[in-house]
Amino acid sequence: MNKIELIATSAFGLEAVVANELKKLGYENLRIENGRVSFQAGADAVARCNLWLRCADRILLKIGEFEAYTFEELFEKTKALSWADWIPETGEFPVEGKSIQSQLFSVSDCQAIVKKAIVEKMKQKYPQHWFKETGPRYKVQVALLKNLATLTIDTSGAGLHKRGYRKLAGEAPLKETLAAALIYLSRWRADRALIDPFCGSGTIPIEAGLIGRNIAPGINRAFASEKWPQLPLKLWQKAREEARDSILHNQPLGIMGFDIDGTVLELARYHAGQAGLDKLLSFQRQSVSDLRSQYRYGYLITNPPYGERLSEKAEVEKLYRLMGSVFKNLNTWSFYIISSHPLFEKFFNVKADKKRKLYNGRIQCNYYQFYGPKPDKMTGPFASSSPAD
Repeated sequence: MNKIELIATSAFGLEAVVANELKKLGYENLRIENGRVSFQAGADAVARCNLWLRCADRILLKIGEFEAYTFEELFEKTKALSWADWIPETGEFPVEGKSIQSQLFSVSDCQAIVKKAIVEKMKQKYPQHWFKETGPRYKVQVALLKNLATLTIDTSGAGLHKRGYRKLAGEAPLKETLAAALIYLSRWRADRALIDPFCGSGTIPIEAGLIGRNIAPGINRAFASEKWPQLPLKLWQKAREEARDSILHNQPLGIMGFDIDGTVLELARYHAGQAGLDKLLSFQRQSVSDLRSQYRYGYLITNPPYGERLSEKAEVEKLYRLMGSVFKNLNTWSFYIISSHPLFEKFFNVKADKKRKLYNGRIQCNYYQFYGPKPDKMTGPFASSSPAD
Protein backbone atom coordinates (compact mmCIF):
# COMPACT_ATOMS: atom_id res chain seq x y z
CA MET A 1 0.00 0.00 0.00
CA ASN A 2 1.28 3.46 -0.89
CA LYS A 3 1.68 6.16 1.71
CA ILE A 4 -1.47 7.46 3.31
CA GLU A 5 -2.16 10.76 5.03
CA LEU A 6 -2.95 10.63 8.72
CA ILE A 7 -4.08 13.25 11.22
CA ALA A 8 -3.29 13.00 14.93
CA THR A 9 -5.82 15.21 16.70
CA SER A 10 -5.13 16.80 20.06
CA ALA A 11 -6.40 19.26 22.62
CA PHE A 12 -5.45 22.88 21.90
CA GLY A 13 -1.99 23.62 23.26
CA LEU A 14 -0.71 20.06 22.92
CA GLU A 15 -0.01 20.03 19.16
CA ALA A 16 3.76 20.47 19.60
CA VAL A 17 3.85 17.71 22.22
CA VAL A 18 2.09 15.31 19.82
CA ALA A 19 4.46 16.37 17.02
CA ASN A 20 7.44 15.48 19.24
CA GLU A 21 5.92 12.08 19.92
CA LEU A 22 5.55 11.49 16.18
CA LYS A 23 9.15 12.51 15.56
CA LYS A 24 10.31 9.99 18.17
CA LEU A 25 8.37 7.32 16.29
CA GLY A 26 10.32 8.27 13.15
CA TYR A 27 7.71 10.31 11.25
CA GLU A 28 8.81 13.50 9.52
CA ASN A 29 7.44 16.35 7.39
CA LEU A 30 4.77 17.08 9.97
CA ARG A 31 2.22 19.82 9.45
CA ILE A 32 1.11 21.36 12.74
CA GLU A 33 -2.24 23.18 12.86
CA ASN A 34 -4.72 24.05 15.59
CA GLY A 35 -5.80 20.82 17.24
CA ARG A 36 -4.06 18.47 14.83
CA VAL A 37 -0.78 17.24 13.33
CA SER A 38 -0.86 15.85 9.77
CA PHE A 39 1.72 13.57 8.18
CA GLN A 40 2.21 10.90 5.52
CA ALA A 41 3.33 7.37 6.33
CA GLY A 42 2.87 3.72 5.48
CA ALA A 43 -0.18 1.78 6.63
CA ASP A 44 1.75 0.41 9.61
CA ALA A 45 1.66 3.92 11.11
CA VAL A 46 -2.04 3.42 11.88
CA ALA A 47 -1.15 0.65 14.31
CA ARG A 48 2.04 2.20 15.70
CA CYS A 49 0.49 5.63 16.33
CA ASN A 50 -2.64 4.24 17.96
CA LEU A 51 -0.51 2.08 20.23
CA TRP A 52 2.17 4.66 21.11
CA LEU A 53 0.80 8.21 21.11
CA ARG A 54 0.19 9.29 24.69
CA CYS A 55 -1.09 12.84 24.13
CA ALA A 56 -3.14 12.60 20.90
CA ASP A 57 -6.92 12.22 20.99
CA ARG A 58 -7.42 10.17 17.81
CA ILE A 59 -5.72 9.00 14.63
CA LEU A 60 -7.75 9.93 11.54
CA LEU A 61 -7.26 8.65 8.00
CA LYS A 62 -7.60 11.60 5.62
CA ILE A 63 -9.66 10.73 2.53
CA GLY A 64 -9.81 14.19 0.97
CA GLU A 65 -9.93 17.95 1.41
CA PHE A 66 -11.57 20.59 -0.76
CA GLU A 67 -13.39 23.92 -0.71
CA ALA A 68 -17.19 23.72 -0.57
CA TYR A 69 -19.46 26.75 -0.65
CA THR A 70 -22.68 24.96 -1.59
CA PHE A 71 -24.31 21.65 -0.71
CA GLU A 72 -24.01 20.62 -4.35
CA GLU A 73 -20.23 21.17 -4.21
CA LEU A 74 -20.02 19.18 -0.99
CA PHE A 75 -21.95 16.31 -2.56
CA GLU A 76 -20.06 16.14 -5.86
CA LYS A 77 -16.58 16.54 -4.36
CA THR A 78 -17.31 13.98 -1.65
CA LYS A 79 -18.61 11.54 -4.26
CA ALA A 80 -15.40 11.98 -6.27
CA LEU A 81 -13.25 10.58 -3.44
CA SER A 82 -12.07 6.96 -3.31
CA TRP A 83 -14.34 5.69 -0.53
CA ALA A 84 -14.53 2.12 -1.83
CA ASP A 85 -10.76 1.79 -1.48
CA TRP A 86 -11.35 1.70 2.27
CA ILE A 87 -14.99 0.93 3.03
CA PRO A 88 -15.97 -2.64 2.06
CA GLU A 89 -19.40 -3.69 0.82
CA THR A 90 -20.58 -4.57 4.34
CA GLY A 91 -18.79 -1.71 6.12
CA GLU A 92 -20.64 0.44 8.63
CA PHE A 93 -20.03 4.11 7.88
CA PRO A 94 -21.85 6.56 10.16
CA VAL A 95 -21.12 10.22 9.46
CA GLU A 96 -20.55 12.92 12.05
CA GLY A 97 -19.74 16.55 11.35
CA LYS A 98 -18.73 19.95 12.61
CA SER A 99 -18.79 23.37 11.00
CA ILE A 100 -16.85 26.47 12.05
CA GLN A 101 -17.18 29.80 10.22
CA SER A 102 -18.46 28.04 7.11
CA GLN A 103 -21.30 28.95 4.75
CA LEU A 104 -22.50 25.37 5.19
CA PHE A 105 -23.39 25.85 8.84
CA SER A 106 -26.07 23.16 9.15
CA VAL A 107 -24.13 20.18 10.49
CA SER A 108 -27.06 17.77 10.14
CA ASP A 109 -27.49 18.69 6.46
CA CYS A 110 -23.75 18.28 5.82
CA GLN A 111 -23.79 14.86 7.45
CA ALA A 112 -26.77 13.73 5.37
CA ILE A 113 -25.22 14.99 2.12
CA VAL A 114 -21.86 13.31 2.80
CA LYS A 115 -23.61 10.05 3.69
CA LYS A 116 -25.62 10.14 0.46
CA ALA A 117 -22.51 10.97 -1.59
CA ILE A 118 -20.58 8.04 -0.11
CA VAL A 119 -23.50 5.69 -0.84
CA GLU A 120 -23.64 6.85 -4.45
CA LYS A 121 -19.89 6.34 -4.79
CA MET A 122 -20.12 2.87 -3.25
CA LYS A 123 -22.86 1.90 -5.73
CA GLN A 124 -20.36 2.38 -8.55
CA LYS A 125 -18.30 -0.52 -7.19
CA TYR A 126 -20.98 -2.59 -5.48
CA PRO A 127 -24.13 -2.82 -7.63
CA GLN A 128 -26.88 -2.67 -5.03
CA HIS A 129 -29.53 -0.18 -3.91
CA TRP A 130 -28.72 -0.14 -0.20
CA PHE A 131 -25.95 -1.28 2.12
CA LYS A 132 -26.56 -3.44 5.19
CA GLU A 133 -23.60 -1.94 7.11
CA THR A 134 -23.12 -5.06 9.23
CA GLY A 135 -19.31 -5.18 8.94
CA PRO A 136 -16.36 -3.25 10.41
CA ARG A 137 -16.96 0.34 11.53
CA TYR A 138 -15.57 3.26 9.50
CA LYS A 139 -16.73 6.41 11.27
CA VAL A 140 -16.58 9.27 8.76
CA GLN A 141 -16.13 12.88 9.83
CA VAL A 142 -16.82 15.94 7.70
CA ALA A 143 -15.11 18.96 9.26
CA LEU A 144 -15.80 22.36 7.71
CA LEU A 145 -13.54 25.25 8.64
CA LYS A 146 -13.98 28.51 6.72
CA ASN A 147 -15.51 26.60 3.76
CA LEU A 148 -12.67 24.07 3.63
CA ALA A 149 -14.05 20.55 4.01
CA THR A 150 -11.82 17.80 5.38
CA LEU A 151 -13.13 14.23 5.08
CA THR A 152 -11.62 11.59 7.36
CA ILE A 153 -12.22 8.11 8.77
CA ASP A 154 -11.52 7.48 12.44
CA THR A 155 -9.02 4.63 12.94
CA SER A 156 -9.08 4.68 16.75
CA GLY A 157 -12.64 3.95 17.83
CA ALA A 158 -12.77 5.00 21.47
CA GLY A 159 -10.60 8.06 22.15
CA LEU A 160 -6.93 7.39 22.81
CA HIS A 161 -7.27 8.63 26.39
CA LYS A 162 -9.09 5.35 27.07
CA ARG A 163 -6.02 3.23 27.76
CA GLY A 164 -8.02 0.36 29.21
CA TYR A 165 -6.77 0.60 32.79
CA ARG A 166 -9.34 3.04 34.17
CA LYS A 167 -12.48 0.96 34.58
CA LEU A 168 -13.69 3.14 37.43
CA ALA A 169 -13.55 6.91 37.79
CA GLY A 170 -13.37 9.26 40.73
CA GLU A 171 -14.82 12.75 40.74
CA ALA A 172 -13.60 15.03 37.91
CA PRO A 173 -10.85 12.72 36.62
CA LEU A 174 -7.96 14.17 34.62
CA LYS A 175 -7.76 12.79 31.09
CA GLU A 176 -4.90 10.39 30.58
CA THR A 177 -3.74 12.29 27.48
CA LEU A 178 -3.43 15.56 29.40
CA ALA A 179 -1.71 13.84 32.34
CA ALA A 180 0.89 12.39 29.96
CA ALA A 181 1.39 15.82 28.40
CA LEU A 182 2.00 17.40 31.83
CA ILE A 183 4.74 14.84 32.44
CA TYR A 184 6.34 15.33 29.03
CA LEU A 185 6.32 19.11 29.45
CA SER A 186 8.06 18.79 32.82
CA ARG A 187 10.93 16.82 31.21
CA TRP A 188 10.76 14.34 34.08
CA ARG A 189 13.14 11.39 33.88
CA ALA A 190 12.45 7.92 35.21
CA ASP A 191 15.55 8.05 37.43
CA ARG A 192 14.13 10.94 39.47
CA ALA A 193 11.46 10.89 42.16
CA LEU A 194 7.98 12.12 41.26
CA ILE A 195 5.22 13.13 43.66
CA ASP A 196 1.57 14.00 43.02
CA PRO A 197 0.12 15.31 46.32
CA PHE A 198 -3.44 15.42 44.88
CA CYS A 199 -3.33 12.16 42.94
CA GLY A 200 -7.03 11.28 43.09
CA SER A 201 -7.61 8.04 41.17
CA GLY A 202 -3.94 7.97 40.15
CA THR A 203 -3.81 9.24 36.58
CA ILE A 204 -0.59 11.30 36.79
CA PRO A 205 1.43 8.65 38.69
CA ILE A 206 0.16 5.88 36.39
CA GLU A 207 0.95 7.80 33.21
CA ALA A 208 4.41 8.55 34.63
CA GLY A 209 4.88 4.86 35.33
CA LEU A 210 3.94 3.95 31.76
CA ILE A 211 6.38 6.57 30.43
CA GLY A 212 9.13 5.52 32.85
CA ARG A 213 8.93 1.88 31.80
CA ASN A 214 8.29 2.75 28.13
CA ILE A 215 4.97 0.89 28.06
CA ALA A 216 2.88 1.80 25.01
CA PRO A 217 -0.36 3.31 26.37
CA GLY A 218 -2.58 1.44 23.89
CA ILE A 219 -1.00 -1.98 24.37
CA ASN A 220 -3.97 -3.39 26.31
CA ARG A 221 -6.88 -2.05 24.24
CA ALA A 222 -8.47 -2.58 20.84
CA PHE A 223 -8.93 -0.11 17.98
CA ALA A 224 -11.63 0.22 15.33
CA SER A 225 -9.19 -0.24 12.44
CA GLU A 226 -7.98 -3.61 13.73
CA LYS A 227 -11.03 -5.08 11.98
CA TRP A 228 -10.36 -3.38 8.66
CA PRO A 229 -9.34 -5.83 5.91
CA GLN A 230 -6.96 -3.22 4.44
CA LEU A 231 -4.82 -3.44 7.61
CA PRO A 232 -3.87 -7.12 7.94
CA LEU A 233 -3.58 -8.87 11.27
CA LYS A 234 0.19 -9.31 10.87
CA LEU A 235 0.59 -5.53 10.75
CA TRP A 236 -1.01 -5.22 14.19
CA GLN A 237 0.87 -8.23 15.52
CA LYS A 238 4.18 -6.69 14.49
CA ALA A 239 3.31 -3.35 16.10
CA ARG A 240 2.29 -5.02 19.37
CA GLU A 241 5.40 -7.18 19.35
CA GLU A 242 7.51 -4.03 18.93
CA ALA A 243 5.66 -2.47 21.88
CA ARG A 244 6.17 -5.50 24.12
CA ASP A 245 9.87 -5.71 23.25
CA SER A 246 10.33 -2.03 24.12
CA ILE A 247 9.18 -2.31 27.74
CA LEU A 248 11.90 -1.51 30.28
CA HIS A 249 11.01 -4.23 32.79
CA ASN A 250 13.91 -3.47 35.14
CA GLN A 251 13.56 0.31 35.33
CA PRO A 252 13.12 1.30 39.01
CA LEU A 253 10.41 3.88 39.70
CA GLY A 254 10.19 6.38 42.53
CA ILE A 255 6.63 7.58 41.91
CA MET A 256 4.36 8.48 44.82
CA GLY A 257 0.76 9.61 44.92
CA PHE A 258 -0.93 11.14 47.96
CA ASP A 259 -4.52 12.14 48.68
CA ILE A 260 -6.67 12.72 51.73
CA ASP A 261 -9.49 10.59 50.28
CA GLY A 262 -8.89 6.93 51.03
CA THR A 263 -11.64 5.84 48.63
CA VAL A 264 -9.98 7.35 45.56
CA LEU A 265 -6.65 5.86 46.62
CA GLU A 266 -8.25 2.42 46.41
CA LEU A 267 -9.22 3.34 42.84
CA ALA A 268 -5.65 4.47 42.17
CA ARG A 269 -4.22 1.15 43.36
CA TYR A 270 -6.76 -0.77 41.29
CA HIS A 271 -5.97 1.28 38.17
CA ALA A 272 -2.21 0.84 38.69
CA GLY A 273 -2.73 -2.91 38.77
CA GLN A 274 -4.81 -2.78 35.59
CA ALA A 275 -2.01 -0.78 33.92
CA GLY A 276 0.57 -3.44 34.77
CA LEU A 277 2.22 -1.25 37.42
CA ASP A 278 1.09 -3.14 40.51
CA LYS A 279 3.48 -2.61 43.46
CA LEU A 280 5.65 -0.27 41.36
CA LEU A 281 3.85 2.90 42.46
CA SER A 282 3.25 4.08 46.02
CA PHE A 283 -0.16 5.50 47.04
CA GLN A 284 -0.70 6.83 50.56
CA ARG A 285 -3.37 8.75 52.39
CA GLN A 286 -1.85 12.07 53.42
CA SER A 287 -2.75 15.73 53.66
CA VAL A 288 -0.70 18.16 51.59
CA SER A 289 0.27 19.87 54.86
CA ASP A 290 2.29 16.76 55.78
CA LEU A 291 4.16 16.53 52.47
CA ARG A 292 7.81 15.53 52.85
CA SER A 293 10.38 13.58 50.84
CA GLN A 294 13.60 11.76 51.64
CA TYR A 295 14.95 12.60 48.19
CA ARG A 296 17.01 15.68 47.57
CA TYR A 297 15.85 16.20 43.97
CA GLY A 298 12.56 15.42 42.32
CA TYR A 299 9.50 16.54 40.40
CA LEU A 300 6.14 17.48 41.86
CA ILE A 301 3.46 17.30 39.15
CA THR A 302 -0.12 17.86 40.17
CA ASN A 303 -3.67 18.88 39.29
CA PRO A 304 -5.05 20.45 42.51
CA PRO A 305 -8.66 21.60 42.97
CA TYR A 306 -9.53 24.69 40.89
CA GLY A 307 -12.44 26.17 42.83
CA GLU A 308 -14.66 26.49 39.74
CA ARG A 309 -17.73 26.85 41.95
CA LEU A 310 -18.02 30.18 43.74
CA SER A 311 -18.71 28.41 47.06
CA GLU A 312 -15.33 26.62 46.81
CA LYS A 313 -13.21 29.62 45.82
CA ALA A 314 -12.14 30.80 49.29
CA GLU A 315 -11.29 27.24 50.36
CA VAL A 316 -9.18 26.65 47.26
CA GLU A 317 -7.31 29.95 47.68
CA LYS A 318 -6.51 28.90 51.25
CA LEU A 319 -5.24 25.58 49.87
CA TYR A 320 -2.96 27.37 47.38
CA ARG A 321 -1.46 29.42 50.22
CA LEU A 322 -0.82 26.22 52.15
CA MET A 323 0.80 24.63 49.09
CA GLY A 324 3.14 27.59 48.70
CA SER A 325 4.18 27.34 52.34
CA VAL A 326 4.65 23.54 52.36
CA PHE A 327 6.40 23.26 49.01
CA LYS A 328 9.12 25.65 50.21
CA ASN A 329 10.42 22.73 52.26
CA LEU A 330 11.21 20.95 48.97
CA ASN A 331 13.48 23.78 47.87
CA THR A 332 15.59 21.62 45.55
CA TRP A 333 12.57 20.17 43.74
CA SER A 334 10.79 21.38 40.61
CA PHE A 335 7.02 21.99 40.72
CA TYR A 336 4.55 21.67 37.83
CA ILE A 337 0.99 22.69 38.69
CA ILE A 338 -2.05 23.06 36.44
CA SER A 339 -4.86 25.37 37.56
CA SER A 340 -7.64 27.46 36.07
CA HIS A 341 -7.50 30.03 38.89
CA PRO A 342 -6.28 33.32 37.34
CA LEU A 343 -4.54 34.37 40.57
CA PHE A 344 -2.87 31.08 41.40
CA GLU A 345 0.63 32.63 41.59
CA LYS A 346 -0.60 35.31 44.00
CA PHE A 347 -1.90 32.76 46.51
CA PHE A 348 0.98 30.32 45.95
CA ASN A 349 3.22 33.34 46.65
CA VAL A 350 5.82 32.44 44.01
CA LYS A 351 5.98 33.63 40.41
CA ALA A 352 6.30 30.77 37.94
CA ASP A 353 9.45 30.51 35.82
CA LYS A 354 7.19 29.65 32.90
CA LYS A 355 3.50 29.13 32.30
CA ARG A 356 1.70 27.56 29.37
CA LYS A 357 -1.97 27.79 28.38
CA LEU A 358 -3.66 24.39 28.28
CA TYR A 359 -7.21 23.08 28.37
CA ASN A 360 -8.49 20.57 30.89
CA GLY A 361 -11.59 19.54 28.98
CA ARG A 362 -13.25 22.85 28.22
CA ILE A 363 -11.64 24.64 31.15
CA GLN A 364 -8.85 27.03 30.19
CA CYS A 365 -5.90 26.57 32.52
CA ASN A 366 -2.31 27.61 32.98
CA TYR A 367 0.45 25.09 33.55
CA TYR A 368 2.72 26.75 36.10
CA GLN A 369 6.34 25.60 36.00
CA PHE A 370 8.73 26.30 38.88
CA TYR A 371 12.28 25.09 38.25
CA GLY A 372 14.46 23.75 41.04
CA PRO A 373 18.27 23.69 40.86
CA LYS A 374 19.96 21.14 38.63
CA PRO A 375 21.21 18.08 40.52
CA ASP A 376 24.94 18.29 41.21
CA LYS A 377 27.20 16.02 39.17
CA MET A 378 27.89 13.76 42.12
CA THR A 379 24.22 12.95 42.59
CA GLY A 380 23.53 9.47 41.27
CA PRO A 381 20.37 8.48 39.41
CA PHE A 382 17.23 7.60 41.30
CA ALA A 383 18.04 3.93 40.77
CA SER A 384 20.75 4.20 43.41
CA SER A 385 18.20 5.14 46.10
CA SER A 386 15.52 3.13 47.83
CA PRO A 387 11.91 4.21 47.12
CA ALA A 388 9.99 5.64 50.05
CA ASP A 389 7.38 3.46 51.71
